[in-house]
Formats: sequence, structure tokens, C-alpha cells
Amino acid sequence: MLQRIRVAAVALATAAGALALAPAASAAAPPTITAVTLDPASPIVVFDKPVTVKFAFATKGAGKADLMVKPPGVSVESPVTLTSSPLGTGVRWTGTKAFDSAHAGTWSFRATAHGDGDASTTGTFEVRKALVTKIGDFGANPDVVNRGDDIRLSGRLLADGKGYGGATVAITFRARGNDSYRQVTTVTSGSNGWFRAVVKADRTGWWRAEFAGNKEARASVSDSDRVDVRIKRDRDSRIAGFDASPEPVDKGDRLSFTGTLQAEGRHGLPGQRVSIFFKADGSHRWEYVTRDVTNRDGRFWASATAQASGWWRAVFEGTRGVRASVSDADWVKVVEPTPPPVVVDRSDSRVVKFNAYPEPVKRGRYLKFRGWLQIDDDGSWEGYAGKVALYFKPSGSHKWQYVKTTWAGDSGRLYAKVKAWKSGWWKFVYAGDDDFYGDSSRRDWVRVKR
Repeated sequence: MLQRIRVAAVALATAAGALALAPAASAAAPPTITAVTLDPASPIVVFDKPVTVKFAFATKGAGKADLMVKPPGVSVESPVTLTSSPLGTGVRWTGTKAFDSAHAGTWSFRATAHGDGDASTTGTFEVRKALVTKIGDFGANPDVVNRGDDIRLSGRLLADGKGYGGATVAITFRARGNDSYRQVTTVTSGSNGWFRAVVKADRTGWWRAEFAGNKEARASVSDSDRVDVRIKRDRDSRIAGFDASPEPVDKGDRLSFTGTLQAEGRHGLPGQRVSIFFKADGSHRWEYVTRDVTNRDGRFWASATAQASGWWRAVFEGTRGVRASVSDADWVKVVEPTPPPVVVDRSDSRVVKFNAYPEPVKRGRYLKFRGWLQIDDDGSWEGYAGKVALYFKPSGSHKWQYVKTTWAGDSGRLYAKVKAWKSGWWKFVYAGDDDFYGDSSRRDWVRVKR
């Protein structure tokens, strides 16, 4: 009997040891929860109708979940009804809530997953009223313009009374006699809401600015501003003081053509091409010969070789806003040069001490010339009363142009003056006569400044 008790005790002890060594059952894992998404995302902008927001999140290991939202300035939460659907090994929870303009402000939310313990996530979102916009200070200037001139338009886009930048504003126009506006261009408002545009005047009518609105701001339209557009009359032009010289001229010599192109309302028209035409005696056809471009005072200066007697004139073909014009015709007689007689034992001549002054000279001012014509009288140089021509070669040209003739006095002293228009070289030329050979002075370069 005692032996059976001992065996039983040993068996109980062994069983107890086995129970002590067996592992305990594992505890259940706590639930997990994802971040809550909102559609549409924050900020939620409310215009005229309430906006329904869809909340969504997912859980794992949760038997149920709830979502609470809290309005701004309130401590009490309110629930959002949720529906569930399988999502892999977890559950997707969704719920909706409508918000109107009375709900504006910063809301908070709290989503909780319930299981063997709780898991939660929180956040905030913003509900905003749509911005109310206005276009102020809109204007189109000037009020009266010529067709083709610029019209300057400007205004300021405001949202809830403050400058609204980065917005696209359309500039629209309604012509007189039409019922609808059409878009002409678009501009972007600056950081302070101001916008500006420049357009070309075409027709009389009304201008205004239009903002079509966006996802956060309401549309608006400015007041209209009328601009009257005049059809601009082209100005008349004329070619004044046209002259072809010298006259008469020997065949083969150079003729110079000068004049001034003028436009109505201004003294001279610069930077315009003036063409020189010729009509020979007995002909009915004008032929193009050469051309020049007017300087800043409207002056032009060209030259050509004299071949036959006839009429010369200058022609301006017109430009934008200025009508064409033709100068008076100038007749020039061209004569066959008389062959110089054969002269035996002619003496030398020289033109010395030539000087063109002042230097530099202002454009349009007089340039003066001095020199001394001398002849060789048995080995000594004496002054001589002879006819001397003044010649000019513009900078960049390879041809000398006749300008005018002057006479030396008995002392041989020479003097002349002409108005300066271009920089270049000047010289006196004595052609000689029956008793003396001809000669040229040294060249003198003069800069003409504007």
C-alpha cells in the first residue's frame, strides 16, 4: 500500500514538471490603422452648394472602427457613419460628410481601430468659403486714339478685398454696333493683384477685364471703358529746295543733287530714301539714276555723271503715315567740252596754303575754305586771279564731287564757304588756262558732327 502511494506521488511530480516546461499560449496581436485620406483633399472650398467629402482608411486585426470629427471651436466630437469592405488581409473603411460655407474653419478628426487593444490616427483639414473677387480700377487709356496706336489697359484683381496674384485675367472688347465681347489677350495678375496690357487700336468700342474664377475663387467682370478710334489721315510730304548743279555743265562732269524731304507738321523727315530721276530733252520717259537716304534733318545729297541736257527731279515713294511726293524739275544744259588749245611754253601754277575750317563743324553750319593760287613768273611765285573749283569726297566714297566755283583776287587769295552735311575730304582745283597749267591743292579732311 505504501509502495502504491510512492509511485503515485512520483507520477504527479513528473506531470507537474512537464506542465511547467510546456510554453504558454501566444497573446493576440494589436490592430493597425493607416492614415486617413480625404477626397477632395484639404482645403475644401465651398462655393454655392455643399461639398461632400469622402474619408477613407484601412485596418488590420480590428473587429470594428470608428471615425470622429470635431468642428472648429467645439470640444464635442461627432461620428461619421462608416462602411467596410475587404482589402487584402485587412478592411477598408469609408464614410462621407457634407460641408457648406457655414462650416468654414479648421476641423480635426480621429479614426480608431478596435480589437485586442486600440489603434488610432488623428489629423486636421480646412474648410474654406470660396473667395469673392472683384476687378477694380479698370481703365483703358487714352480715351481717343488714332487707328494703329497703342491702348494701355490696367486694373486690379481683388479677392475678399485683398490683391489676388497669379491669376489669369482676360482682356475683352466689344466693338460699337456689336452685342458681344471677344477675347483679345490674357495677362497674369501680379502679387498685389495689379495687371496691365497693351493692345493696338482698331475700332471704337468698349474694353473690360474678365476673371473666369478657379478652384478657390469666384469669377468677376470689371466695368467697361470706351475708347474712340480715329482713322488717321496720312501726312503730306514735299521735297523742298531741290537743285541740280552746276548749270551748265560739261559732258562727263559730275552733277550734284541736293534738297530736303519734309513732312506735314515737321521740318525734316529722316531716314527715308529719295530717288533721282532724269528725262532727256525730247523724251517723255523718266529714268532712275541714283538715290540717297535723308539725314536727321531730312537733307539728301547725291551725284551723277552729266551725259545729256534734260530735266532732273527727286522722288519720295512715301512711307507709313506719310504720302509720296515729287520735287520740282530742274533743267540742266550739258555742253560738249571745248578741247583745250595747244599752248606752247605754258608756265606752272600751284594752289597752296589750303585750309578747311572750323574742324570739327556741326552739321548744317557753314564750312569755310582758304587758299592761295600762284603762278610761276620766271622762277618766282606770284598771286594770280583765276577761277578755282571746290571739290568734296565723302568719307567712304572713291569719287570727288564738284561743289562750287570761286575766283581768286589779284593777290591769288581764295575764299569760299558752303554748309557742311557729311564728313569727308575737301580740295581746291585750278583747271589752268591758256598761259598756265592747272593744279590741285592738298586735301583737308573735316569731321561733321551732329
